[in-house]
Amino acid sequence: MQLLLDLDSEVPIYQQIRDRVVESVADGTLGPGASLPSTRQCAVDLAINFHTVNKAYDLLRREGIIRINRKSGAVIHPDVGRATPELRASEDWRPRLRVLLAEAVVRGVPEAEVAAYVRSALDGFALGRADEEKDGGD
Repeated sequence: MQLLLDLDSEVPIYQQIRDRVVESVADGTLGPGASLPSTRQCAVDLAINFHTVNKAYDLLRREGIIRINRKSGAVIHPDVGRATPELRASEDWRPRLRVLLAEAVVRGVPEAEVAAYVRSALDGFALGRADEEKDGGD
C-alpha cells in the first residue's frame, strides 16, 4: 500500500492516513481482509512518528474499518462495504458531508457541479459498484 501525504497540509497527518486507507478500501485497492503494514513499518516508510500511524489505525479501528490483532496485525474488516451494525455504528459521515456541502455553497459552487462531482466520485468506488451490480443497478 502506498500512501501519498501532503506534509504541508492543514489536515493532520493521522487524518490523511485514515482518509487514504478509506479511499483505498472504497476504490477496491484494499479489499476485506487485506493486511496493512505495521505501525512501525508504515512510520518508517512515511518518515513520520509511529504514534501518528498508531493514532490513524486506532481511528480506523474505532470506525469499524479495520481490525487489529496481535498476531495478524491490522487488516481491513471482513465486513467492510456491508451494512453491518458494527460498521453502521459510526455514522458521523453525514455531519461531515453537510459541512463540505456548506463549504461548496459558501464558495458559490453551482449545485449541479456538486451533484456531478458526487456522482463521479461514487462511480469511482468499487465497493459501491459491486453493491449496485448485486442489486441489479439503480
